[in-house]
Amino acid sequence: MNRMGYGAMRLAISGGGKLDRDQAIAVLRRAVELGVNHIDTAAFYFSPLRSANELISTALNPYPDDLVITTKVGPGRGLDGEFLPEARPEQLRLQVEENIRQLGRDHLDVVNLRIGSGLDRGSGSLADRFGALAELQQQGLIRHLGISNVGPEHLAEAQAIAPVVCVQNQYGLTARREDDDFVRLCAEQKIAFVPFFAIASGTEDPAVQAVADDHGVSPAQVRLAWTLHQGPNVLAIPGTGSVGHLEENIAAASLRLSEEDLARLDRVNGHGTGLGA
Repeated sequence: MNRMGYGAMRLAISGGGKLDRDQAIAVLRRAVELGVNHIDTAAFYFSPLRSANELISTALNPYPDDLVITTKVGPGRGLDGEFLPEARPEQLRLQVEENIRQLGRDHLDVVNLRIGSGLDRGSGSLADRFGALAELQQQGLIRHLGISNVGPEHLAEAQAIAPVVCVQNQYGLTARREDDDFVRLCAEQKIAFVPFFAIASGTEDPAVQAVADDHGVSPAQVRLAWTLHQGPNVLAIPGTGSVGHLEENIAAASLRLSEEDLARLDRVNGHGTGLGA
């Protein structure tokens, strides 16, 4: 699987519904043309005008043989768009089946159990919910399992139930750097670490801008390249509704940062313990 993937949330939720449907479909098709074979989505990625899963199915079904579609369950949204309480174990099957129906498939490649609320990490046991997904895996509805918005203690708990292939957490150059050790732990266990929101918004840090200027690229590309430099098990799933931005994101996968670049970047916000490639 190529390490630069695509996150579909923005196709459905962001931009106040202004994204043209044909443009969204064009972005998905261009992503696959550029070699993207990992798309992240969820049934709760929808707006009054569109659904990420439906757009993916319209754009790409019949799917390329090597395309991995990763979805997530746990959160749910009502028809009014408001988030519902986290799904109970017995409700997870309905969420899995809804993703299967929307994507037009007979199984899901990877399902992440997402816990917690928003960007607040989940707490407490996930055993009953992860166990419910493990049963669906045994029934053939899911091929692989992952977890999202979690800590190392959740990974240990889940691994005792069924193999975990990926951890999906917020993480980036200036976000959740307390997960540096978690990234290493996942690498040791040969588990993919898949950051979301790896590209910051707002005023850019001067060090990031300086590295970008040195390479003739954008700060967002530097942040994505830094993410991939954190280890061979680290993937990226930036989302965009622009074909131009998509092409820039994909190009960031080939950007090679020097040891000096990495050292400069790791001093941002006082960090100085880069993981290295």
